Amino acid sequence: MNDDTQDHARKMRENTSLAHALAAETGITVDQAVDLIAMIGTDRNSLLREARILRKRPGQSLS
Repeated sequence: MNDDTQDHARKMRENTSLAHALAAETGITVDQAVDLIAMIGTDRNSLLREARILRKRPGQSLS
């Protein structure tokens, strides 16, 4: 694998881990967490804020 491919794979693993941690901490689904990360990036404070807002709106997805 070249460096770009390895870097992309590493970022995907990190984002997956972050999504699982965000879901566990806030009560949203992993899919919702993945969507938030795709929209917001990896800023933890922003992700936590938006996840908590999302959790208060049952039945709503991000797409």
